[in-house]
Amino acid sequence: MTVGCHSALESSVLVLNKTFVAVHVISVRRAFCLLCKDLAEVVSQEDGQFATYDFTSWAELSAFRAANFRQEDDDWVRTPTSEILSPRVIRLLSYDKMPKQTVKFNRRNIFARDHNQCQYCGKRFPTTELSLDHVIPRSQGGGTTWDNIVCACVDCNVRKGGRTPRQANMTLIRKPEKPKRSPLLNMKLSQKKYQSWQSFIDSAYWNVELK
Repeated sequence: MTVGCHSALESSVLVLNKTFVAVHVISVRRAFCLLCKDLAEVVSQEDGQFATYDFTSWAELSAFRAANFRQEDDDWVRTPTSEILSPRVIRLLSYDKMPKQTVKFNRRNIFARDHNQCQYCGKRFPTTELSLDHVIPRSQGGGTTWDNIVCACVDCNVRKGGRTPRQANMTLIRKPEKPKRSPLLNMKLSQKKYQSWQSFIDSAYWNVELK
C-alpha cells in the first residue's frame, strides 16, 4: 500500500550493528541519512535469505518493485523522479557495540507494557485518559517500581484512592512486573510489516529506545 511520504519517513527501521545484532530503532528518515552517507546498508529478506544493498542498489531495486509488484505492507517514499521503498532493517557498517541490557522505566513503557488498558476494569483508553497508579500506595510504603505501578483509568484511580486493591475490594487483571524487553518493541512486532525484525531479535534482554 502506498502511503504519504511523511508517514513513510516516520515508519520504523530496526538497526543492526556490524555483527548483525539488533541495537536500536530509528525512523526511515534517519535511516536514509545513514544510507546516503554510506554508513549503513539495507538488509532485506528475500525467499528465506538475507541480501544487503547500498543506497544506489536499493533505489534500483525499489524502481523494479515499483514497476512490477508492490506488497500491501510496503511503505514508499516519493521523490521528484521516483519512489524508494522504505527499508525495514539496516546494518551499520562500522558500529560494533552491543545493546544495553535494561528497559527504561518510564511512563511510555508502562503504558505500552499494559497495552493502554486499565489494570482494574480492563478497558482500553487513549494515553491522555490514563493515569499511573501505585498498587501499594506510597503512604503505605509502596515504591515507584515496575512491580508496583500500573495503568489505571481516572474512575478506577479515584475509586481506589489511597488504598491497596484488597482494601478497595478491587482486583488487578494481571500482576505488574518488569518487562524482559522493550514493550514498545513488542507492539511493533505485532504489526505485520515489522515481522522481518523477529529474525534478529533472539535475545530477550536487549533494550531499544523508540524515537
